[in-house]
Amino acid sequence: MNEEKFKPIQQKIKTDYQNITGIIVQKNDQLLYEEYFNNCDASSKIHVYSITKSILSLLLGIAQEQGYLNELDRPIVSYFPDYPTKNTTIKNITLENLITMTAPFKYKSGPLAYIKYFMSKDWVKFTLKQLGGKQQIGEFNYTPLIGPDLLSAVLSRSTNQNVLEFARKELFEPLGIDVEKTIYLKSAKEQMAFNQSTTSNGWVADSTGLNAGGWGLTLTTRELVKIGRLILNQGSWNGQPIVPKSWLTMMQKKHSCWEQEQLDYGYLWWIIDPIKPIIAAMGDGGNVIYIDHEQKLIIAITALFKENVYDRVDFIQQEILPLI
Repeated sequence: MNEEKFKPIQQKIKTDYQNITGIIVQKNDQLLYEEYFNNCDASSKIHVYSITKSILSLLLGIAQEQGYLNELDRPIVSYFPDYPTKNTTIKNITLENLITMTAPFKYKSGPLAYIKYFMSKDWVKFTLKQLGGKQQIGEFNYTPLIGPDLLSAVLSRSTNQNVLEFARKELFEPLGIDVEKTIYLKSAKEQMAFNQSTTSNGWVADSTGLNAGGWGLTLTTRELVKIGRLILNQGSWNGQPIVPKSWLTMMQKKHSCWEQEQLDYGYLWWIIDPIKPIIAAMGDGGNVIYIDHEQKLIIAITALFKENVYDRVDFIQQEILPLI
């Protein structure tokens, strides 16, 4: 590593990106830069927020390959026969709508909505009640919390095991990723402590045992790099196929677009540049896995939660890439 070369980055972090806990830059499987901040090190486990969604996408691809999820155009309510509805719009929402963030919800993001969500003991029941609303099916509608919980439930019901068990066996253990336990948060105080923890090792679940689909997973910076390497290696790890290539191809294609942010969306991954291609998994606080296929480049950043952080993709492209 050329630490002298990356000194400007460390100074920038001290002034503008003070919540960062770790950065790794790897190109052509060679480590170019690895540094930790905020009293963290390579073993520090950080809540990576919405990167959890992107991990869930890989799990859905594995489940599809194994025959658990055959039809992405299957109506989502068919997975929940105990949820009766006469609403035509709700009946037409498909699994793919959830994966591409094109499902309509009555839910509106905000402090009060978050409180209601976190206070609910059953996230599936809470989310099913929020389906519908004024938006049309097919319009991009980013739902950071509730939509992915239904995907988590579909995965669990289809495989007849909880998501963490499936993830350990099919993804985490083959990659040498350690996710120790299911984490239950019983109060707002515990939630806040979890968000700032650097030692919590696990995946958050509601009181029914459903692992959160859109948040709640803790990983190290090196473990984020492993996810990046898996994708660069077309779903294989040490010669062993883990995620099917066909899923990765579809996952990295544009299926919808967040017009407000001018960001394309695949299967729970952001498409930064469809030509190269460059994709990213991004979570609150500035957690990110940035993958450039053309350059065989992975940049992983972990960070503690902080409101209104600077855009980490801009940070990567404007500050880090010129040093490589």
